[in-house]
This record gives sequence, structure tokens and C-alpha cells, in this order.
Amino acid sequence: MRYQLDLTLRQAEGALTRVLGTAERRGFRPLSVDGEAQPDGDRWHLRMTVEGDRSEASLQQQLAKLHDCIAVEVRPCP
Repeated sequence: MRYQLDLTLRQAEGALTRVLGTAERRGFRPLSVDGEAQPDGDRWHLRMTVEGDRSEASLQQQLAKLHDCIAVEVRPCP
């Protein structure tokens, strides 16, 4: 199943690597990644599409535990 992730991350070295690594370790394959810096310059808004057979709840919980992750929303792709 495919899921769309909307994340708000602190602009920190390695933040994107930690998000991608967490998704892959939880059994999700990243299909697309798109992001932009927020106007305040301290945060990124990241949109990512992943595919996997596991529950999106486990991915959301693990991403929320990352220090760099301020907010995360996961929803199924139509």
C-alpha cells in the first residue's frame, strides 16, 4: 500500500537521512521526496510517498520519535 507523509522537520544536519532510514528500517520503500524550507528558515516541510505492507501507524510513531521531526501526518494515497 502507498502512503503520503507530510512532515515538518528542524533544519538539522542529517535530518533527511534519519527520516529516510527510519522509513526503510520499518519496511517502507521511499518512492518520491519533495521538500521546501519554511519562510522562518528554521524548518523544512517534507512530502514523501512510501510503499509498504506494514501499518502506517508504526511508521508515524517511529518518525514522531525523531528529535528533528516536529510534526508528522501519514495518510493512504488514493
